[in-house]
Formats: sequence, C-alpha cells, structure tokens
Amino acid sequence: MIVYLFIGISIISDVFMDSIEVITSQTRTIVTTNADGERVIRKTNVWNPTLANLTLMALGSSAPEIILNIYETLITFGETPGELGASTIVGSAAFNFFVISGISIYSVSEDNDDRDEDELEEDGTPLGVKKINDMGVFTITCTASMLAYIWAFYCLIDYEVTVTEAWLTLAFMFVLLILAYIADKCKAAQYKKEQEGKLGAEASMNSQKHPEKSTRYSPLEFYQLLLPMQMGQAIKEDELEKA
Repeated sequence: MIVYLFIGISIISDVFMDSIEVITSQTRTIVTTNADGERVIRKTNVWNPTLANLTLMALGSSAPEIILNIYETLITFGETPGELGASTIVGSAAFNFFVISGISIYSVSEDNDDRDEDELEEDGTPLGVKKINDMGVFTITCTASMLAYIWAFYCLIDYEVTVTEAWLTLAFMFVLLILAYIADKCKAAQYKKEQEGKLGAEASMNSQKHPEKSTRYSPLEFYQLLLPMQMGQAIKEDELEKA
C-alpha cells in the first residue's frame, strides 16, 4: 500500500512540476512608444523569477510533503495529529538546505567548469570556483529558513498551534516574498547600471583608438540597443541598421 502511495505521489509531483514550468516560462509582449513616437516591441516574463522560485516552484517541489500532510490531517481529523506531517516538512527543508547545498558546492570543479576567459574575468572567480549571482536574495531566503526553524520550535513547544500563530506563519511568507522581490529589483538595477558603465567605457576606448569610427550613441543608447540584442529581444529596425 505504501509503495503504491509513493508511486502515485511521484507521478502527481512530476505532472505538477511540468505544469508549473510551463506556467513560469510564459512571456508577454509589451508595446511601448519612445520619445520619437516610434513603437518598440519587447518580450518579458509574466512571472518574476524570484517570486516564481519561492512560490510555484517551491510548491511543486514540496508537493509530496503537502500531500502527506493533507492525508494525515484527514485521517486524524479531530484527534491529536501525528508526527508525520511536521517531520516531513522539517526533514525535507533540512535536507534541501544542507545536503543539496553541500553537494552543489562540492560538485563544482575545474573539470566541469566550462566558462571561457571572458566569463571568468566577468565573474571574478578562478576556474573551478563559482559564486552566488544574487547574494541579496540568497541572504534573505537563507535567513528566513533559519528563522522558520526557530518559529516552528516556538509554535510546537507547547504541543499546540493557535490560530494567531497560524496566521502569523502565513503572514511571514508574504514578508519573505516582499523582501526577496525588493532584493531582486535592486540587483537588476545594479546590473543595469554596471552594463551602462561597461558599454560606455568600451565606447570611449574604441573612439580613442579609432576616431574616424567614433559613434554618436550615448552609453544609455548603447545599453538600449546592445543588451536587448544579446538577450534576443526585438529592437527597432532603424536602430538595427545603425548597428
């Protein structure tokens, strides 16, 4: 019976994860008008990647634990709940937090690091060493994970979860989402500023080496043109001809 239950949960989880991946990968087309009155078409993700990872993707990866919790709640409704529900949540979170993180760090080596010289210089790390791209979001989620353990211990120390504690737990989730979203936007703004400075410095060096080929584009115009091309986004036809 348990074997069949696990097989069913694995099948449902796989289908659920595939559905969530389809949802989070959807894009929408945005049409804007620039200062010259020309239409600019670009594509953007419907879901913010950070929010998608913390909500839909987390929901899909935790589907087995959620199903087990619901199952145990239904069979012990009105009675003292068992240890299965809390144990699966805490155990799974601990495994993801420590074991998977440790294996991911250990798996990075010079043999499987396929970055080229330019990527190594941009990352600022030697071959075989990789760094976390967004330390802001990582720090917030890591701190929230540790605080969640402390909060779970506080709620369960008296063997009773009150309605207030339940609502506070739900509210903490929205606090986490808001803080992570703010950190993600700050990182995006910082990356945009760095790219503008980088493109501006490259344009200045090129104009000094080749004055006859000096461009009239500003660093901001370089950013608006080259970065969308690198990301595969659509740009205006007249700007593409200038490039």
